[in-house]
Amino acid sequence: MNDTIFALSSGSPPAAIAIIRISGPAAGSALAALAGGVPAPRHASYRELRVPRGTLLDRALVLWFPGPNTASGEDLAELHLHGGRAVVQAVQAALGALPDVRPAQPGEFTRRAFSNGRIDLAEAEGLADLLSAETELQRRSAIAMAGGALSRQVDAWRLRVLSASAAVEAILDFADEDDVQGLPAAFRDDLATLAHEVGDWLSRPRAEVLKDGFRVVLAGPPNAGKSTLFNALVEDEAAITAPIAGTTRDVLTRAVSLEGVPFVFADTAGLRDGTEDTIEAIGIERARSALEGADLVLWLGPEGEGPVGAWDIAAQADRPGTSDKISARHRVSAVSGMGMEALRRDLINTAGATMPKPGEAALNARQRGFLSEAEAALCSARGEEDPLLIAECLRRARVSFDSLVGRSTTEDMLDALFGRFCIGK
Repeated sequence: MNDTIFALSSGSPPAAIAIIRISGPAAGSALAALAGGVPAPRHASYRELRVPRGTLLDRALVLWFPGPNTASGEDLAELHLHGGRAVVQAVQAALGALPDVRPAQPGEFTRRAFSNGRIDLAEAEGLADLLSAETELQRRSAIAMAGGALSRQVDAWRLRVLSASAAVEAILDFADEDDVQGLPAAFRDDLATLAHEVGDWLSRPRAEVLKDGFRVVLAGPPNAGKSTLFNALVEDEAAITAPIAGTTRDVLTRAVSLEGVPFVFADTAGLRDGTEDTIEAIGIERARSALEGADLVLWLGPEGEGPVGAWDIAAQADRPGTSDKISARHRVSAVSGMGMEALRRDLINTAGATMPKPGEAALNARQRGFLSEAEAALCSARGEEDPLLIAECLRRARVSFDSLVGRSTTEDMLDALFGRFCIGK
C-alpha cells in the first residue's frame, strides 16, 4: 500500500484515447515529473508529457484527484493520451522509471478502494460482475450490487442486531440492579421479523444462474432431432447433423442471450444401451452427467421416459412417419420453424422466473452462506431463554453480517476476488 501503482485503464490500443491511471502516495510527484506540475484538482488540463530529460512523449489531458475522496481512497491521477500502442508503451516506461512507482497487479486499484474503506466486499463483487456482464439482466443486477443495495440492507440488519445485543448485555451486566427489567416484550418477535427478512433475501434467485446462464440440455435417443433443434435455438450451425446414429459424440454447449436472458444450451449424445463403440459410450456417459446439472431438460425421446421435470418435446413434428406425443409440451420443427417461437417464448418465461427481477441484487454462493448463518443464529436466539446463549447467538449473527461485507475476512479470499479484475481496475 506504500507503493504507487499505474496501469492502462481503458481498452487495449490502438484506440482514439488511452487512459492511464496512477494511484498512491507518489501519484502527485509522478504527475509533476511527466506533466511539469500538478493541475487544479478535478479539472482537466492540457499538458505536454515529457520524460525528465525533456523528450516529448505526448500531448494529453491530465487530471488530478487528491485523496482520500477518490475511487481508490488515495491520491490519484489520470493521463488521457492518444491511443497508439507506442504512445502508451512510452508513457508506461517513463512511469516505471520513476522511484516508488510500479505497474499495478490485476484488481489492485479496486483492492485499495476496499482496503481504504471506499467500498465493501459485496460492492466489490458487484463491480466484478458489472465488468463481466454480457446481458441486460446481468448489468442491472451488478449495478444494484455495486451500488450498495445489499450492503445497505446488511448494515440496517446489523444495527438491529446491535440494538438487541445491547438489551441482552444490560441484563447480563446489571441483573442485580432493581431498575433493570427483563427483555422487552417484543424482543423475540423483533428477532423473528429480522430472521424472516433475511430469509426473504435467501429465497431470491441465485446469482450463479444469472451469471452462468439458465442451462438447458437437449436429450433423447439417437436421431431424435436434438442437434437440429439445438442449432435452431442457438441460431447457428454449431452441431453436426446427419441421419447416422451416434453423430454427436460429446456434450456441445453454446451460451446465448434471448431477450436479455442468459442461456446455456447443451446438445448431447443420443442415449441408448448396449453400444459397442467406445467413444460413443463415453459420450453417452457424459450426456447422463449433463442431465444431472441441467436447470431444464428438453426430452426428445419416448413420451414420459425423460428425467423428472423434463419437458416432452415432439421434434420433427412435420416429418411423415414421426410418432406423435399425446401430452407434448411443444410440437416443433426446427427445419420449417413450426412451433419454434412458442418454444422460445416458453423458455424465456421459465428462465426469467429463476432470474432476479431487473435491477434486483442477486446473492452469490459466498453471500448466501453468510446470510444463512445469520438467519440460523437469529432463529436460535429467538428460541433461547438463557441471556448468555442469546448474546452468543446474536454475536454469531453479527459476525456473519460482518464477514459478508468484508469487515472480517481472509487474504486468500481477497486474492481470489480481486484477481478477477483486469489490470487497470
